[in-house]
Parts: sequence; C-alpha cells; structure tokens
Amino acid sequence: MKLVTAQQMASIDRRAIEQFGIPGIQLMERAGTAVFTTINQMWDELAGKKVVIFCGKGNNGGDGLVVARLLAEHGAAVLVLLLSKKDQSKGDAQTNLKKALELKVSVRELLKDTDLIAAEQAVQDADLLVDAIFGTGLKGTVKGLAAGVIETINRCGRPVVAVDIPSGLDADGGEISGPCVQATTTMTFGLPRIGQVFYPGKSKCGRLIVAEIGYPPEVIEEEGCRTNLVTGEEVAQLLPRRAPDAYKGSCGRIAIVAGSVGMTGAAALASMAALRIGAGLVTLGLPASLNDILEVKLTEVITKPLPEVRKRRCIALRAIGEIRRMLHDVQCLAIGPGLGTHHETAEMVRRIVAREIEIPTVIDADGLNALAKDISSLRETGAEIVITPHAGELSRLTGRPIAEITASPLKAAESFAQEFKLTVVLKGAPTVIATSDAELYVNSTGNAGMATAGSGDVLTGTIVGLIGQGLTPAEAAIAGVVIHGKSGDLARQQKGEMGLVAGDILQFLPDATQKDREGSEREKDS
Repeated sequence: MKLVTAQQMASIDRRAIEQFGIPGIQLMERAGTAVFTTINQMWDELAGKKVVIFCGKGNNGGDGLVVARLLAEHGAAVLVLLLSKKDQSKGDAQTNLKKALELKVSVRELLKDTDLIAAEQAVQDADLLVDAIFGTGLKGTVKGLAAGVIETINRCGRPVVAVDIPSGLDADGGEISGPCVQATTTMTFGLPRIGQVFYPGKSKCGRLIVAEIGYPPEVIEEEGCRTNLVTGEEVAQLLPRRAPDAYKGSCGRIAIVAGSVGMTGAAALASMAALRIGAGLVTLGLPASLNDILEVKLTEVITKPLPEVRKRRCIALRAIGEIRRMLHDVQCLAIGPGLGTHHETAEMVRRIVAREIEIPTVIDADGLNALAKDISSLRETGAEIVITPHAGELSRLTGRPIAEITASPLKAAESFAQEFKLTVVLKGAPTVIATSDAELYVNSTGNAGMATAGSGDVLTGTIVGLIGQGLTPAEAAIAGVVIHGKSGDLARQQKGEMGLVAGDILQFLPDATQKDREGSEREKDS
C-alpha cells in the first residue's frame, strides 16, 4: 500500500475530480459515509447516542457534516460545533452544511474564547466526539480558538474519531508542533499519510483505518509515489514455498561470520534465526576458542573455528583464507553480529567485503562499525549488499548527526542506498527499507518490547535466511523486517512488552511466517 504526503494526496484528489470527472461532493459523501459506518459499528444501536462533531470551514469540516447528517438520520443526538460562521463555509462543505440544517441538525458556531465554555459543557455527557477541524493540508502550529478546542477535546476523556487525520498533526512527517487531537480511531481516505505511521504522529492516530472512496487506480499510479507501507498480507506473496521433494541443500545454504568473547549470543541468535525462517543449512564461522561454547548452544548449526587474535578471542585477519573456503559452498553470507571492534577483525571485514564476496551479503553491527572506518569497501564490492544499521550506526557510516537521521529516516536511508547501490534497512520505530531502485518501504509490524539486546541479530539471521531460499536481497529485507516485527507482536501477546527478550522473537518466527501465509490464503479464497 502506498504512503503519500499531503501534497500527493491533494494531487490525487484533484486529478480524480478534473481528469476522471468524479464530483468532489461525491468523494465527500463517500468519506463521510465511511466514517459513519465505522461509528455505527461501535454500538448495537445508534438511537439516543450523543455525538459532538467539531467542524472546520473547509473540506474536512464538510466530511464531518456528512457524518452529522447520517448519524442524525439513524437516530443519534448530534451537535455540530462549527469553528467559523455558517456563511464562511464554501463549495461542497457549504452544500453539506445546508443539508444538515435542513435535517434540523443542531449547528452552533464557535467564534470566540468564551464559546469554549459551551463546548466544554457540550462534551461532558457525549458518548463520542468527532474531529473534523483540520485535514491533511494543515501547515504550522495550531493557535488561537482552534488550539483551545483541541485542548478541550483532549481533556474530556471521551473516545474520539478523527476524520482523515487528527487535527494538529503534520501529515508529511508526523511532527507535532502544538496542540493535537488524541484520537481513539482515525479514518483516513484513499491512502495513508506518511505522518500517520511515524512517531510521534502515529501515537495520536489510535487505530488507523484506510477507507477506499473510489480514487481510480490510474490516478494513484500516475502520481509516482515511491513510499510503501508493507503489511503481512503483502509479504506472504514473497515467502518461499518448499517443494515436496526438498532437502536441506535446496532450502538455503547460509554462512554467518560472527561472535567474539562476551558476544556469543549475537552469533547464536543470528544463526538460529536463519534456521527458524526456513534455511536448510547454516555454517557459523567464529573465533576458534569459542567453538566449544557455541557447539553446546547451537545443536542444529555447523560451527567453523576460525583463526583468532591471541588472547583477544576475536577473529583474526589471517582468517580470510578460511572464510573464503567457507563461501565456496553457500548462497549468501551474513557478517558482523558480535564480532567486536579489534583492528584486525575490522580489517578482515573490510577485505572480505571489498575483495572476497560475490554472493549476496547482509552486514550488521560490528561489520558496519568496521566499514565506518573506511567506507570504500562498499564501493569496491562485487556483491549485492544489505546493511541493517540503527540510526547511530548510519550516523557513523555517513558522518551525519543522529538527530538529522531520526528526523528524516526516509531521506537518510534513500540517500545511502542510492549512493552505494545497495539495500538499507534503517532500524527504528518504524523500520525503513530503501532499495537501490529508489523504492522506499515502511514496516507496519513490531512493538516497543523489541527494543532489547539481540533483536537486531535475529533480524540479520532472518534476512539472510530468506536470501538463501531464493528471495532477492531487497525482497528478503522487506519480508524479513515485517516477519521479524510480526514475531515480536506474537511474543508480546504471550509475554507482554516488559521483559520480552530476543529469544522470544526468535521462538515465534515460524508462527509469524505461518500466520502471514494463512492470511494470504484466506485473502485468495475470499
């Protein structure tokens, strides 16, 4: 599903009207009807329910007036509080105001600060509030009377349905520069906005519902939107299916180079994640003195002891020859989890990336820290690369401040992906994937409980395991991120957020994969 900016959505709306002849009043009616339908599903009976609808003078207010009329027609007690004079509404909004008045819907004007007292009283015994004050075209900070209205809405403690977007929220980046409605449910139209899936904006939307109101697919396609919200149903189409006569060698042969003293867990989690996502055979290259430990931890993983730096128990530069031989019989490589930052280990990573690999490779953690010392290895490599940095690691790779990256994660990921012609998985809430063909993907799964040590190692193993089963590096990055998040969501259902550990995410990887497949099959059947 495409994600759009306010400008892109306005363009889609305008072209639907001008090029395809869809009347704006019809789009407004469909939008209002979608909101009404959602509200109607909240209760067994609408009759007698008290609903207060806050409307601006623009099209967002017009949508709210459609909601008011439909609720009144079904027996609800509706009060519209209009943040303008009645004769200031224009176009389709004015048409729907007249319809509401003809139906005897109560419409009061809120024009000055003293009117806020009446608004405060009106919401006290309401069953539901509807926010139709500002749409996605809002720019800047809400001030004056509207700011007071928003604060009144938020203070009352009633459920709130936001029409299109919570008033006060920036649709493009999710920033909140002043008062913003805290919605229980947000009904948006056509396509979700970028600001509705990035924090802090996402937290203001509550449950986000996207309503189809009849925009022609050609209009959306012609807009050229390159940012996508990825769901489990879409990922299910990418997941590999095993042939009835499959054997371990046909299900993906994976090499992982990872681990150092004190960091054996990173190597173990990445290796087991590759198996749990379906890879047939995983070989872990690790410092020789740690081999016995990991043979105990990893019953199903082949371990390959590698030359190590004396007394440091991390992989030495002279291990390159052994790693080269490891790579002869595998389809892809992951390198970095728990490797440590010793200068020999870092130089080993840089040389492997620049000179030794032609198979798809996932680079994470200390692998990225090694490249940050000399980024030229990424320019020289002959392999398709996926990197999986968090904001701090991308900051070290690019030299850009962390605050700049977190403020514009889409831009930061896209810029690096384009410069080095690789796939970037920028981990965060939400995680962003940027591919070398200039497409951007935003993850729709995951939760705060996944902010735990080792979660990224599970993600690395998940991605490389999918590459080994035939997905392209970009496909594996997209699918791996969503499944990893879904696994975290399943773990939270069983264990809660507090205390969730990376091993829990690992445990639920098969369940997450199966649920996505089942969802895809149900969608086909319907």
